[in-house]
Amino acid sequence: MSAIERVRRLARPSRLAVAAALGLSVAGIALAADTSNPEEQVRALLKARLPKTPVSAVDCGKIAGLCEITAGSNLFYVDSGARYLVIGRIYDMQTRQDITAARLLEMNPDMLVGAAARANAAAPGGDLDAGAELAAAPASARVEKTTLPAKPRMLSLADLPKDGAIVWGNPAGQTVTVFTDFRCGYCRALTGVLREMNVRVVERPISVLGSRDLADRVYCSRNREAALHAAYAGEALKAPGSCDTSGLDANEAFAHRHGLNGTPVIVRSDGAVLEGYRPRAFLENWLKDVRS
Repeated sequence: MSAIERVRRLARPSRLAVAAALGLSVAGIALAADTSNPEEQVRALLKARLPKTPVSAVDCGKIAGLCEITAGSNLFYVDSGARYLVIGRIYDMQTRQDITAARLLEMNPDMLVGAAARANAAAPGGDLDAGAELAAAPASARVEKTTLPAKPRMLSLADLPKDGAIVWGNPAGQTVTVFTDFRCGYCRALTGVLREMNVRVVERPISVLGSRDLADRVYCSRNREAALHAAYAGEALKAPGSCDTSGLDANEAFAHRHGLNGTPVIVRSDGAVLEGYRPRAFLENWLKDVRS
């Protein structure tokens, strides 16, 4: 055997070494499969397959067949074997709820989700096994911070029917109309402020975050005001009897026509509009400027 041939044999990895390396890799995934806890199994698999993505939480009990993965302020989904990764929005057609949007708002209460929600799968530095970054959701599905117009708009409510409104507060107080979503954190905060201001509130629910099923329950409740506050508090609502919810349809259509794709939207009795949450002092001053 020549000297050159000896060097080539020494440089060539042995079959045993290759098998041992592959065995270690497979063993890492096999260890994940041994655990009886599905969340821990998926977490271990993701650690092996997405080593640079810090996983904050794993929930395999919310959506049948999928595990919800929280990575910092980001959200994505995998199957129970963590082989297939899903970037996008999950929508429950039975309850008419955008599950992804609701979860993102819960994770990021300082953000207002507009027409949709972003499902960006990778935290900073995250990667796939091949080293490629996960694609971000399209621009039409991004999370937006609350944006406030430079000058208040005017909005006529004349073509809205009486139905579809949940009236609460002080019957003798100054009237303010609000377009809200029961899954909106800013709407919940605004409701607390309006209760302290002792005003008459005409609340018109619109489904920005897929909350129409919840709005139907509140609207069809015997005591709508109590149901409204219970919904904002996250309390379970008993299923009421069916009722005419065409007024809620009218709210949705009105919001669509006038571009109300975020909540809350506050409308003064003279038609002046504020978009987004405002503190009590600001609202009290704003309400004093009603035009006769």
